[in-house]
Amino acid sequence: MDKLTTVEGRAYPFGMKNVDTDIVIPAHWLKTISRSGLGQGAFEVLRKQPGNVFDDPAYAGSPILIAGDNFGCGSSREHAAWALADLGIKVVIAPSFSDIFSGNAFKNGILTVVLPQDAVDRLMEVAKTDPIHVDLEAQSVTTPFQDRFHFEIDPFRKQCLLGGLDEIGLTLGEADVIDSYEARQAQERPWIVPSAAPAVA
Repeated sequence: MDKLTTVEGRAYPFGMKNVDTDIVIPAHWLKTISRSGLGQGAFEVLRKQPGNVFDDPAYAGSPILIAGDNFGCGSSREHAAWALADLGIKVVIAPSFSDIFSGNAFKNGILTVVLPQDAVDRLMEVAKTDPIHVDLEAQSVTTPFQDRFHFEIDPFRKQCLLGGLDEIGLTLGEADVIDSYEARQAQERPWIVPSAAPAVA
């Protein structure tokens, strides 16, 4: 997982409320277990509509998505986070998120920022013409017009995102402790460690 410290760029001024995960990535895309290519299916239904924000050249490659209240509701499919990441989105800003989606986003290196509706409305306006800056260390979202919005984040999630650590990365960070434990088990209880157990004649 890549480290996430600051993210700056144009943002999709999406703003739709109660967007469920079936809107983020339709069910027929769930046949794959690969994360690559899912960005093509992100918001597929909405992208069939002329003039949709996701196919507007002005926002091509935007790393930030500004959404409405209750983003990511519905089913728990992790493919929704995979699709957003494959689309290039690193930060989603909204007044609230589904808990399951927020967890899936975090595990896939996407920062979910909760801000009040008036702050989201202001960012929606700025996003139409100018970039937005998100600083995870400072826990702030700023604009070129001196707007500054502070957001809260769980300290553990913040640490993992800053360090680029998922569950595997966290486990590997304890490799010395794990190796020490395994070596001790091989000496003290060899019968439970197949490689240390004596061969049967």
